[in-house]
Amino acid sequence: MSHSDPNADLPPVRGGAAGLRRLARAVAAGLLALLPAVTRAQSPEIRSGESIPRDVREMYDRGLQYLVATQTEKGDWTGGQNGPGITGMAIMCFLASGEDPNYGIYSNNIRRALRSLILEQDANTGYFQNSMYHHGFAMLALAEAYGTVDDRALWTEKSGTRQRSIGEALELAVRSAITSQKKNSYGAWRYSPSGNDADTSVAGAVLMGLLAARNAGVEVPDEAIDKAISYFVKMTADSGQVAYAGGIGGFDESLARISIGTLVYSIARRKDLPQFKSTLGYLTGKLDGGSPGHGGVEYQRYYQAQALFQGDFAAWEKWNKSLIRQLKTIQMEDGSFKGSYGNSTSTALSLLAIAVNFRFLPIYER
Repeated sequence: MSHSDPNADLPPVRGGAAGLRRLARAVAAGLLALLPAVTRAQSPEIRSGESIPRDVREMYDRGLQYLVATQTEKGDWTGGQNGPGITGMAIMCFLASGEDPNYGIYSNNIRRALRSLILEQDANTGYFQNSMYHHGFAMLALAEAYGTVDDRALWTEKSGTRQRSIGEALELAVRSAITSQKKNSYGAWRYSPSGNDADTSVAGAVLMGLLAARNAGVEVPDEAIDKAISYFVKMTADSGQVAYAGGIGGFDESLARISIGTLVYSIARRKDLPQFKSTLGYLTGKLDGGSPGHGGVEYQRYYQAQALFQGDFAAWEKWNKSLIRQLKTIQMEDGSFKGSYGNSTSTALSLLAIAVNFRFLPIYER
């Protein structure tokens, strides 16, 4: 699929200093975790890698072992849904574990997955094939790895000729997303990068990738963020419900979409918007139930965990305890979680929902 030049009219990347800052934060977080608990006593809202209950840690580690066991030699995961977006989710699971991404026990898995991810990218357009869903999650994973994973050990003689660095791949992905947005009459995204329709689920995946890239130090035009947020505003009802596709309308209860709305308003630093207050209010009123809507319950939990954590910490604490109890009862003996999109996808989404407890991923910072 050919597209117009993704590099047109876009500013250069200036992410080096930010990458060093992120690496320093990760190192500091690791050192912080070694200190006695009484020394680290401070607001739980600003701690990274705080003490995690043993059962949560064990559940998470079992899930990671499943991902280790099912990763292909190529570096991706097969069965059910697969592609760069699923590889990106798995990368974030490993990065969120708190293990050193360059020398820790999962470092080889991370590098293999990143190589697979970058090789899936169109070198000309920056697009990650399959759909803009995959593009959004792949871009998010690259942003979380940027400045944390050492590129010097990424490409080896065995892996072939040196390909793009993480930063270069992320820059291309950002430019591809913005090129797609410029073609879209809604200022958002649909499945195809050339699509002229939009939906809040795909748009949420791509927008979170762009916000993470900006957080990593990549220059993302304010206009791109503002246009996407404007789309979400138009798709949010006074009740807090978020519509699915096209223009305004079609409101129903979908905690996944409502969570996406809450999250993008939070990460874009638009908590001043009445739409943020309405979506968050709807979520906090449904802590004990509600319809997941499009994407299924694993998809809902992934976004709901982040949305509540960013929007209402006390509500997240209550909901998180319930989530942990639920996941403990459904985790399989091999560490996986079953789901309609295949065990790899469901396992990655489930792990990322509880990875908020660790707070090592930059996108999980408050």
